[in-house]
Amino acid sequence: MAVERGVSHAELALAWMLSKPGITSPIVGATQPHHLTEALAALSRRLTPQEIAALEEPHVPHLAARFN
Repeated sequence: MAVERGVSHAELALAWMLSKPGITSPIVGATQPHHLTEALAALSRRLTPQEIAALEEPHVPHLAARFN
């Protein structure tokens, strides 16, 4: 999907994350200047509901592991 849109995988991932209403403070681990450029570009990327569904389709929810 990133290739089809002509964006980096990181930009697509950040755009997906920003589409989630519960995520209000993404942490961007920028170690190179282009990481910041991608993060800023993701702010103006909007994914369609179909794209979001396609990205989320492979996810299999599971219970969190409990550590004692």
